[in-house]
Amino acid sequence: MTEQAIKPGSDHIDIADAERRIKAILIGSIGNLVEWYDFYAYTAFALYFAPAFFPGSDPVVQQLNVAVVFAATFLMRPLGGWLFGYIADHFGRRISLTLSVVFMCFGSLIIAATPTYATIGFAAPVILALARVIEGLSLGGEYGTSATYLSEVADPRHRGFYSSFQYVTLIGGQLTAIIVLLLLQKVFLTPDELKAWGWRIPFAIGAALAIFAAVMRRNLQETEAFEEAKKVVKPTGSITNLLRYPRELLLVVGLTAGGTAAFYTFTTYMQTFVKLSVGLTEDQTTFVIFGTLIFATILQPIYGAISDKIGRKPLLIFFGVAGTLATVPLLMTLKETKSPFVAFILICAAWLFVAGYTSINAVVKAELFPTNVRALGVGLPYAITVSIFGGTAPAIALYFKSVGHEEWFYYYLAGVIFLSLIIYSTMRDTKHASAMHRHE
Repeated sequence: MTEQAIKPGSDHIDIADAERRIKAILIGSIGNLVEWYDFYAYTAFALYFAPAFFPGSDPVVQQLNVAVVFAATFLMRPLGGWLFGYIADHFGRRISLTLSVVFMCFGSLIIAATPTYATIGFAAPVILALARVIEGLSLGGEYGTSATYLSEVADPRHRGFYSSFQYVTLIGGQLTAIIVLLLLQKVFLTPDELKAWGWRIPFAIGAALAIFAAVMRRNLQETEAFEEAKKVVKPTGSITNLLRYPRELLLVVGLTAGGTAAFYTFTTYMQTFVKLSVGLTEDQTTFVIFGTLIFATILQPIYGAISDKIGRKPLLIFFGVAGTLATVPLLMTLKETKSPFVAFILICAAWLFVAGYTSINAVVKAELFPTNVRALGVGLPYAITVSIFGGTAPAIALYFKSVGHEEWFYYYLAGVIFLSLIIYSTMRDTKHASAMHRHE
């Protein structure tokens, strides 16, 4: 695979080369979708499997226990970012991508097959937690490696467009989990069947899909950047070597904080917000969130392509400015509406600026680091920042709601986005000052 999909001295695209790149990007992206489907299936079906692992009559306590196990996945993501980042930088992107989806397969398979508390007692929630730890490791490694792979395999003229498919498939994983939930709820099973055994089905599906994705990833072509880097410098992928780039590490933290808080607010937490604060019914909530996620998916490649034309920095600044100024009035207006259509429009309006971050954040981080530490440099600081600002966003919002000051979360989110805006305004535009060609 050549570095350019453009023939020297010509403006015509090398069709064969472009086809190879697209095939590699599709295979890498499908694996990413499977990983995120498995991750979101846990939250989508929590209401049904919680009684099987956490006995008792209080559903709030059951969901709290489920949430605690969910939080454990975020604690493991930095470790996964280091482990799979090291593998990707030391042994290659392909083997790291394959191993990460294999880990996700094991995690889902364990959940699907674990006996209930009534059968094996306290061992049931312990095994559930272990399965989620494995999935947390997998997901922590998936982001940095897939961001690196998609950025390296794309031709330089369309790197923003192709790498945006990481979030297309990331959001697609959540959409797939919702589709499976709706099919089981509305078509195939009764609520009692879902609670008794039907909740195992999505995890079994996830394990099967992960096996399929792993087989496909085994045949991925290694990126030319990694192959070239091996000829120039011995692969390390070590934290010691990564610490030679403190400015870039801090940039990843700074540019991620506001974006990940906004992303988890308008995906994971928004379903809770629309149901509890806006007051929509369960069906209205599901369809509103489903529709807004489709809208968000469509925006990703559009914004990615725009970044290839005007640069990455303008989109990041757009997200920072709009997010800082519009978050509070938008969420306040959303809380007051009782119309599902108005709620849909308002959440879509939020995605118009949130996509300024999600569509290009992967390529921006990849363009900060040289090849020999790229996967680790992208994955590790990102995973740490997501654990601090992304995974905690729903909990912080619910805490403020519980003490009677829900609006405080709106200002918190706007404040975190503003901190990232400061970073966006002072950093270089990585499209024009990229480290993708550096292999040091």
